[in-house]
Amino acid sequence: TWHLKKIPQIVRERTFSLDNPKFEAKTKLELNSVCGIECQRKLPVPSLSDLKDLISYETVFENGTRTLTEVNVLGVVLNPAGNTTIQRSLRKKRQIYGTDSRFSIYDKRFMTNFPFNTAVKISTGCSGILISPKHVLTAAHCLHNGKDYVKGSKRLRVGLMKTKSRGNGRKRKGTSDGMPSFQWTRVKSTHIPKGWFKGVSGDIALDYDYAVLELKRPHKRKYMELGISPTIKMMPGSMIHFSGFDNDRSGQLVYRFCSISDESNDLFYQYCDAEPGSTGSGIYLRLKEPNKKKWKRKIIAVYSGHQWVDINGEQQDYNVAVRITPLKYAQICFWIHGNEENCTQG
Repeated sequence: TWHLKKIPQIVRERTFSLDNPKFEAKTKLELNSVCGIECQRKLPVPSLSDLKDLISYETVFENGTRTLTEVNVLGVVLNPAGNTTIQRSLRKKRQIYGTDSRFSIYDKRFMTNFPFNTAVKISTGCSGILISPKHVLTAAHCLHNGKDYVKGSKRLRVGLMKTKSRGNGRKRKGTSDGMPSFQWTRVKSTHIPKGWFKGVSGDIALDYDYAVLELKRPHKRKYMELGISPTIKMMPGSMIHFSGFDNDRSGQLVYRFCSISDESNDLFYQYCDAEPGSTGSGIYLRLKEPNKKKWKRKIIAVYSGHQWVDINGEQQDYNVAVRITPLKYAQICFWIHGNEENCTQG
């Protein structure tokens, strides 16, 4: 069951202009981080002033201008246990682990219907997921490398799947070539938490590798709601699901599911088969709604991608996802609605 949780309140304190970014960084779809699972266990619990700094955010607008918004955080519960993780053995893995367990979605009836139609393509080479009629959730590193915005993010576009038309724009019955085409929409503004910049520059955990894009025009499709990430124990079979546009299967929508191997307060560690291009996908699961018989899918994490980390002096790799905690839920909800009134229950 989805458990209702009280959400912290994000209050805008002040917004001021920054210099325009250069948009000269190279897009990097595979990251190197020095803080792996063992390092995460030793990280101190952020103080309230730390959280205010980490949750403050930059906004970049379509014309290239940039602002920084400082926020206050009310009603947050700090976890005294720190970044505890479940003690499990870390396996040395690769992006595709043995038999490739990914599924390419070819049937247009599935491809253009919920939940697969919520997956979108980002023009910088990543994936994302629809979270409102005008907003897309993706990974921060798809847009910013920690020092500057990546090339192409100044004229950022989002591709929504549509079935290919044949001939004079008419679809022929019973035909599908399994290759989605895209309706491209310009992005009006981009929000990235300040914690992402600090995380990359300070070589600490990539706990804030997420961003929200506001589209210039609303789409008319079903989107997926945000949820607060439960612990592994509260997930049926510890299973997660996500769909994206992996680079090695050009033009195809690729779906996968797997179990989570380990967790910290802010990250999931898993071995879902994935290749660059699926980065930024929304990770979701299906649980029952409280006091109802209906099951509902919700996004509980953002796929950050394949990561190399230094563990006991050796380079090891895993796939990591950024969990949607109550605080991150409050921030993303605030970006969608522009106020905290619609974000009191998760």
